Amino acid sequence: MIDAPPETCRIDVWLWRARFFKTRGQAAGFVEAGAVRLTHRGRQARLDKPSRLVRPGDRLVFVLNERLIELTVVGLGARRGPAPEARALYELADPS
Repeated sequence: MIDAPPETCRIDVWLWRARFFKTRGQAAGFVEAGAVRLTHRGRQARLDKPSRLVRPGDRLVFVLNERLIELTVVGLGARRGPAPEARALYELADPS
């Protein structure tokens, strides 16, 4: 039996579902500007395409509204739901 690939989601869709942006287009433009860094399996990369995939366990770093945001992707979500549902998609890094 072949293992199924891990769950994935486009970064622009994930940022929109997690309610960091009001529209998917805004999220895509943010990613295209090279403003998001992704760490996957210990390798860090600056994302430049909204079609890049994120998985649970990936770490993201970006600056939004003059605030540095470091988080770990916990879930992918199935929709853009209310704020509590969106907040369950990630864990913020300790500020220390």
